[in-house]
Amino acid sequence: MQADYSVELGRDDPALEVPWTSDDARLRYYDLKADPSLISRIAEVSGLPEFRDFLLRMNAPGFPLQTAKCDAWSSRDISAEEQVFAAPQKFVSYVDLFFVAPGSRLNFNAHEEFVKDLCALLARAPELPASIECVLRHCHYHSEGNHLEESGDDSDLGFAITIYVSGFGDSDEECRRRWLIALRLLQNALVQLSSHIDRTRARPN
Repeated sequence: MQADYSVELGRDDPALEVPWTSDDARLRYYDLKADPSLISRIAEVSGLPEFRDFLLRMNAPGFPLQTAKCDAWSSRDISAEEQVFAAPQKFVSYVDLFFVAPGSRLNFNAHEEFVKDLCALLARAPELPASIECVLRHCHYHSEGNHLEESGDDSDLGFAITIYVSGFGDSDEECRRRWLIALRLLQNALVQLSSHIDRTRARPN
């Protein structure tokens, strides 16, 4: 299984927001850490019980991570880098993760060290036609009820991690099965590294 990370902090790179609301107000951020029952309002996990369980585990009480946004889909858009899997299609998911501790959210070194350790741990997994890509991005952390367009600069500019999980194969079923294995490996690695997140909370940039 391939596992790698990148850093996208340029002026023109996408940045996350927490909390967030879509332009048409149909979609919004749900704080699953505060209320796990809100998972029923996240349409992206419909029909994907494994993805639902993953989100609930990431938002479990006492766990040092939580989720901001997610999605999952099938695709035949295979990039040049993905041609190594020799498969015509894939099943992909992503989840935006951020640190629970407010101080850690603003610590770039803590985020970079974490994704490096995560990828190193995942690289030990058995050979599998699947990939996990971590992208370190900027994130605007707003006060509750405020959004970027409403509050101007009234937010803390910190960091968050988008994690893509892809399973490759010749059929939808095969892609989903390999995606699920990779998702479980990711969850196990995140849980294993959770104590590392706790150690970085007070570490300066």
